[in-house]
Amino acid sequence: MFGRDIGIDLGTANVLIHVKGRGIVLNEPSVVAIDTQTKRVLAVGEEAFRMVGRTPGNIVAIRPLKDGVIADFDTTESMLKHFLAKIKVKGWFTKPRILICCPTNITSVEQKAIREAAEKSGGKNIYLEEEPKVAAVGAGMDIWQPSGNMVVDIGGGTTDVAVLSMGDIVTAESIKIAGDRFDSDILNYIKKQYKLLIGERTAENIKKEVGTVFPGARDEKIEIRGRDMVSGLPRTIEVGSEEIRIAMEEAVMHIVQAARNVLEKTPPELSADIIDRGIIITGGGAYLHGIDQLLAEELKVPVLIAEDPMHCVANGTGILLENLDRVNRNRIRV
Repeated sequence: MFGRDIGIDLGTANVLIHVKGRGIVLNEPSVVAIDTQTKRVLAVGEEAFRMVGRTPGNIVAIRPLKDGVIADFDTTESMLKHFLAKIKVKGWFTKPRILICCPTNITSVEQKAIREAAEKSGGKNIYLEEEPKVAAVGAGMDIWQPSGNMVVDIGGGTTDVAVLSMGDIVTAESIKIAGDRFDSDILNYIKKQYKLLIGERTAENIKKEVGTVFPGARDEKIEIRGRDMVSGLPRTIEVGSEEIRIAMEEAVMHIVQAARNVLEKTPPELSADIIDRGIIITGGGAYLHGIDQLLAEELKVPVLIAEDPMHCVANGTGILLENLDRVNRNRIRV
């Protein structure tokens, strides 16, 4: 059996793996459960995610990636090794070539960490590609033509905004505000407003079930349970869409401002193309209720949500693996 080419969307919230010829074969949370006493890895991915906030003192469920880059090198390596073993891509005689996505403003040290983790996990040639470029390809944009394409990729740890033309990035901005920040803002709002402590998973659930970012776009309520900060006992409260919009407002406006900054730096000919074609939103943040309406309202440009936004980056790696000569030409060097 020979090794295959694989593409990895190494996200703060989820890891997706695309194998050439097989499509997306893995989509699991980027969480690792570790026994702090023995330093042994107990669970990875979905199994570890179920343990978040529910483990005894000696077991911690951690996310080894923070803001789109590696925060814990050894744990990331263990996680990648586990996932690559799970999908059985290593051959007897060859190692797979790996294409990994990274944020646009990544430093050379962070690039090196990603490259080394992939090599130690069993990769042969490692290619790094900027995330918004891969997301645009996965969303079906033809970025190889001399015309402007704009993509807003809202992930778990970072939001990448970029204008692409001729197969490369013309202007881009990457900010460390995305899905995780929305969750923590909701968590802090509930804590401050209701004196109730809730977990990250509950905050994420609130965001999905009733959250919106566009005023008046949604009017729903949800019952949530947590621990009362005064009595220390469990308590149930009800929160509505408008409250959650207020909780997330500041973070969302940072994303709008990043998109505005990129548009301001874009050459006029490409700006004209973007007015015709619109902006495409990719990543898990595309599911945030009202995000397309808000961006369209603020930027005065048509905004569309990609088909299957969660898988755009992973699908993009698959397309780029078929065109590795183009990737080689624009390869990020360390």
